[in-house]
Amino acid sequence: MVGSRTWFGGILYRSGLRRHGNEKFLEFQLTSHLEQRLQRLRDRCQVSFDETRSDHQESLKALWYAAFPNDRLTGLVSEQWKDMGWQGSNPSTDFRGCGFISLENLLFFARTYPVSFHKLLHKQDGKRAMWEYPFAVAGINVTYMLIQMLDLFSDKPRCISGVNFVKMLGEDEEAFDVLFCIAFEMMDGQWLAMNASYMQFNDVLQATRTQLERELSLDDMQRVQDLPAYNLLYK
Repeated sequence: MVGSRTWFGGILYRSGLRRHGNEKFLEFQLTSHLEQRLQRLRDRCQVSFDETRSDHQESLKALWYAAFPNDRLTGLVSEQWKDMGWQGSNPSTDFRGCGFISLENLLFFARTYPVSFHKLLHKQDGKRAMWEYPFAVAGINVTYMLIQMLDLFSDKPRCISGVNFVKMLGEDEEAFDVLFCIAFEMMDGQWLAMNASYMQFNDVLQATRTQLERELSLDDMQRVQDLPAYNLLYK
C-alpha cells in the first residue's frame, strides 16, 4: 500500500513484462497527438498533493461532499475523514505515495459514476469481511497500480496492453480516469470473489492487475468504454 503508514503492506513492485502481441508493439509508433496526450498525463502524475494549495484543499472538500453530501465537514484535519477510509485525521499524509492525481481520480469517480462510487464507499455488494479495506486509501493504491502497470514513464509502451491504452488516451483524454473507475470496481469484485480480508489486499490488487491487463490486450479495444469490465460502472 502507498501512503505514509503502510496499512496493507508493500505493493510497490513491478511485475515482469508481458510478451504477448510483441509484433504489434514493434509496429507501434507514437504520433505527435499521442505524445502530447501521454505527456499531459505524465505531468498530472508528477503533481504532489500540497495541503497548502487552495485548489488542492477545494478538491479535497469537494470529494468529501460528493461522498457525504448531507454531513458538514468540520475541517481538513478531522476524525471524520476516517469515515471515508483515510488512515488518520489528516488525509494529506496518505497522498505522499501517489500525489494529486489519486485525488483527481477519486473525485472523477464520485462525479461521473456516483452510483458505483457510493456502492463501493459503503460496501453495499456481497458478503463483506469483518476487516474491510479502507475505501479512500484503496483508491490511492489503484491509481499507483495503474501508473505502474501502464509503465507511463517509459518512452513508449512496452506491452500490448500499454499500446492499447495509449490509443484509448488518444481517443479520450479522460481514459486514465475512466480506467481508474473500472479498476476500482474490478478490485472490489476480486475482493468479494476471493473472500479476502485486509491482509490479502496485495493479492487482490495483483489479481485485479492481471485481469485488467488481459482486457486491455483484447483485440478491437478502441475506447476505454469498450473494455468488458466497463459494464460494471453505473452513473
